[in-house]
Amino acid sequence: MNNIKKDNTEEKILDAAQTVFIRKGMDGARMQEIANEAGINKALLHYYFRSKQKLFEAIFKQVFKQIFPDIKAFIHAEIPIEKKLGIFVEKYIDLLMKNPYLPSFILQEIHRDPEFLASVIKGQGIDLHELFTMLGKEMEAGNIRKMDPRELMINILGLSIFPFAAKPLMQLIFFDNDKKAYKEFLKQRKETVKDFILNSILLKA
Repeated sequence: MNNIKKDNTEEKILDAAQTVFIRKGMDGARMQEIANEAGINKALLHYYFRSKQKLFEAIFKQVFKQIFPDIKAFIHAEIPIEKKLGIFVEKYIDLLMKNPYLPSFILQEIHRDPEFLASVIKGQGIDLHELFTMLGKEMEAGNIRKMDPRELMINILGLSIFPFAAKPLMQLIFFDNDKKAYKEFLKQRKETVKDFILNSILLKA
């Protein structure tokens, strides 16, 4: 019974924290506000998570568990490479759409603690060598042009994450701070990024 209560409380905290992080961002979120959102006192919140950073790390790991199994599955899927890359782009941008606080946190952690990000990726069992081998085979088969596979993955990640990470500035400059218009723009990024990447690497018959 105690374990069930503990699990429910922890789940409530994580759900509340996601809500507050989306609303206020990592820097603007406060532990008291997260406790209020979860319907618990601050002391109990600190019992489960000693700091905002620890809480965010827990959410970060939880969120990434949603996408990494799909990455492993798409590496081994018996489908054309254009469909594989399309699935990856869609899953990644969907993840960013559902968790808009992630880009700023990722950028913050890249400078503060890149080892933490690397440990999350490795902890999910992602074998980058396996991914690069798959891409290499597609290149040798003449399905995509030859290039450093790291360039391809960095291009996909950069094209996907930048509009989210730079949202406040891009929204002001290109959309006159029209939040609704920018949200629609982000929704269209899946097709834009897929087309851009595939047109740049697919070898035409």
